[in-house]
Amino acid sequence: MDLTGQHSAGRRKWAVSGALAGLANGLFGGGGGMILVPLLLRWVRLEEKRAFASSVAIILPLCLVSAAVYWWRGELDWLQALPYLLGGWLGGTLGGKLFRKASPRLLRTLFALFLLYGGIRCLLF
Repeated sequence: MDLTGQHSAGRRKWAVSGALAGLANGLFGGGGGMILVPLLLRWVRLEEKRAFASSVAIILPLCLVSAAVYWWRGELDWLQALPYLLGGWLGGTLGGKLFRKASPRLLRTLFALFLLYGGIRCLLF
């Protein structure tokens, strides 16, 4: 055990979880949270609401890194992204306020429905 009280196996799980989330963000432009939340629940054994909240905190820097790579390679159009950034800001604010009131079961259900919807869209369109 180290000074943080974590075994090296636990730190490896954290690193692998973060790497998989970052890989998804880099490859698909998002989706790291879809990988991260289940790993935080099962590997790290976080309580559900903490797993969702931690995922958001982890994904922000991963998205910034991915955006920087896309920008560096000339593949990012900030003017085209701006309306989505503004809408995302509003939706994120509202979602953060509703999160406190939502039950873990409701969060799980909504998360599963978004995964299902995204998977069906990817397969059919």
